[in-house]
Amino acid sequence: MFAYLEFTPLFMAFFVAVLLIVVMNPVAHQWGLVDQPGIRKDHKGIIPLTGGLAMFFSILVSSFATDVWLRNDPMFFTAAAFIVLLGMLDDRFELSPKGRLICQFGVAAIMAWSAQNYVTSLGDIIGFGDINLGLLGYFFTLVCVVGVINAFNMMDGIDGLAGGMSLIVLLGVVVLLLLSNNETEIMGPMLVIAALVPFLAFNLSIKGFKGNKIFMGDSGSMFIGLTIVWLLVEYTQGSHSSMRPITAVWLVGLPLMDMAAIMYRRAKKGQSVLRPDKQHLHYIFMRAGLSSRATLIAILLLGATYAGIGIIGEIIHVPEYIMCWSFIVLLVIYSYIIQNIWMILRQLRLIKRSLIG
Repeated sequence: MFAYLEFTPLFMAFFVAVLLIVVMNPVAHQWGLVDQPGIRKDHKGIIPLTGGLAMFFSILVSSFATDVWLRNDPMFFTAAAFIVLLGMLDDRFELSPKGRLICQFGVAAIMAWSAQNYVTSLGDIIGFGDINLGLLGYFFTLVCVVGVINAFNMMDGIDGLAGGMSLIVLLGVVVLLLLSNNETEIMGPMLVIAALVPFLAFNLSIKGFKGNKIFMGDSGSMFIGLTIVWLLVEYTQGSHSSMRPITAVWLVGLPLMDMAAIMYRRAKKGQSVLRPDKQHLHYIFMRAGLSSRATLIAILLLGATYAGIGIIGEIIHVPEYIMCWSFIVLLVIYSYIIQNIWMILRQLRLIKRSLIG
């Protein structure tokens, strides 16, 4: 692993991110890129929404200066620039959900058509051989990209959640790259990790990083979602792939399941699936009595469990169709629990009281 690690780009990405987070704090107030407490926002004070901007530019600067990643993925930065700009406009002006969705499909098209980074095969997820998509792969990729972008965007509800979940997924990618003897590819996810860590430190107000509280904003959550899906598609396709497609699904399993359950619940109620609410997993945990920090730890452990299942399945070569159907069954169970969570919690409280009594 260390033979392929280039520490100069990593240190540069880290320190540029730290510098930009501090410098952009007053700039964010001037630009109006700030988050104020409201009906769906329980934080205290006015917080800058420039974490995503800092992460993007730190990775960009490090890549330009050291020629580590940009030489291989110039189209990534093109797509990322558009998604960050879209997120900034949404943070500032609250764009309509439909308009935002159309723009996300445009960014996904850059990845699929311009960069030619698209899903060509789903693997043997049914049990009758590999499913090759052909030209349908382009359109399937558009849906995947927009889905993952919004899954991470919806995860961004409490301090450290979207960033922490991203860190788990990226570390999982690094592990799989090492296990598949594709160590030459690890600088991609490692560079993103180097830019993500300082954001998390400031976002969670860790000792030594207090005083510059910051949120990643829609620009950050959509940027990190795009980055993750870009890497996952790149590493699951081709003859030298680092993991099977179904393994990538498990890596981002919790964000995908939470998004699917939320959209199903909204559609069932006759609401727009894009309509924001306070029914996300983190809100449920907090309404059940957990603190925000306990909620963060619990959800990250759950997300790590999903990723761990995917990694173990890859290591011991569990058949793809078993991994796929297991995921679908778990999705159904997850959705049922989320739909009936308050009834389930009431029953558990009654059982607890009867046991105590």
